[in-house]
Amino acid sequence: MPAFLLCLATATLAAAQPGGVRIGLTYAPGVKPGVVVGLASGPLGDSATAILARDLDFGDRVTVLAGAMAVAPAGAGAKGPNYALLAKLGAAAYVQLDWAGARLRATVYDVGGARVLDTLSVALPTPPQTRPWRAALHRLADDVERVLTGTPGIARTRIAYVKGGRTWLVDSDGAFPEAASEGSALSPDWRPDGGALAWTTLTNAGSRVQVKDLGSGRVSALASTSEGLNITPAFTPDGANIVYAHGGENGTDLWIAPVAGGEARRITVGRGSDNTSPTLSPDGRRVAFTSGRAGKPDLYVADLDGTNTDALTDLGLDEESYRAGPDWSADGRAIAFATRLRGQFQVAVLSLRDRAVKVLTSDGKNEDPSWAPDGRHLVFTSNRTGTQELWVVDAESGRVRQLTHERGARLAAWSPRLPATP
Repeated sequence: MPAFLLCLATATLAAAQPGGVRIGLTYAPGVKPGVVVGLASGPLGDSATAILARDLDFGDRVTVLAGAMAVAPAGAGAKGPNYALLAKLGAAAYVQLDWAGARLRATVYDVGGARVLDTLSVALPTPPQTRPWRAALHRLADDVERVLTGTPGIARTRIAYVKGGRTWLVDSDGAFPEAASEGSALSPDWRPDGGALAWTTLTNAGSRVQVKDLGSGRVSALASTSEGLNITPAFTPDGANIVYAHGGENGTDLWIAPVAGGEARRITVGRGSDNTSPTLSPDGRRVAFTSGRAGKPDLYVADLDGTNTDALTDLGLDEESYRAGPDWSADGRAIAFATRLRGQFQVAVLSLRDRAVKVLTSDGKNEDPSWAPDGRHLVFTSNRTGTQELWVVDAESGRVRQLTHERGARLAAWSPRLPATP
């Protein structure tokens, strides 16, 4: 029976410590623990195993090698898998999948310690192969990754994006794209609890910011954006306010307004320049944004009350100087953005610790980066295959995978980790 092998012999196991410290795999920086995922039985076993193994692979904390044999018990009456064979394969852990009624159970074994690390399970909704069914599997995969690495996965997330003037949603593995808006929409942003989306919609009176509750489907307009230009909305971390760009031919500034209604307050004073694309720090105290106040678009940061404005990057005014579209990582350590290099836009990351910049892309035109909730992966727009699609990059390894195959997908926003049910 086939299974999925994730192998690396150098991984070791942390010993149990008093006081409730997590028992799990530990390994040197840059090293991935080896894990074998056993094949679940039954007619849905192949699909369930493949989805869970692929989710672990996409998390980029393990290396998936296909074609390994399933690891049966060592002999009659043996408890657990064949640890000796697993050790020879270089595995530090083994994940056994089996059914407990309608629930899929994942037992995670410590190979070196010959013991169970944890047992997890999830109820799979019916009918199978639907989005709720896959969403439950994604949540199980995220929990398995947490046991193995100490960090939950990001499989149970979705990406909002724009295609054909409408907002769409797609699962983190590229499955089940669906329209979220009926009319024109631009620049979607997730409420931090994942329960709502904000976007800009075009009207006869200009553009307005709208908010859609994903549970009820109700769409409402932000009261303070009744006329003029109102673009690039971003929720504050508490979900109570939205920061957006408002203005006209004489420039735009950032404003903040309560979602529930009330007076808007101006944050920036651009003096005729364009100030757009706000992104909030995780603590909600600062806002990064794009501004043309120095002559060309560049990145700035300010306190949320508009004070202490500062340039994030060294201001260069040659023809290559162009940096835009910032997105603050959920861990607060970095800001991703698009920068022009050798005539093409590329995705880069700015470390807030030392202001060092790391360029992540080089093939084609790449822009509109948005962080995953793990602070490690980014979704971005690229034309590297000749059409505009969404791609995902691991900021640590540089590994890239294509997310959409729809021609024209852009302006993506990655959701937070979502609840177990859709």
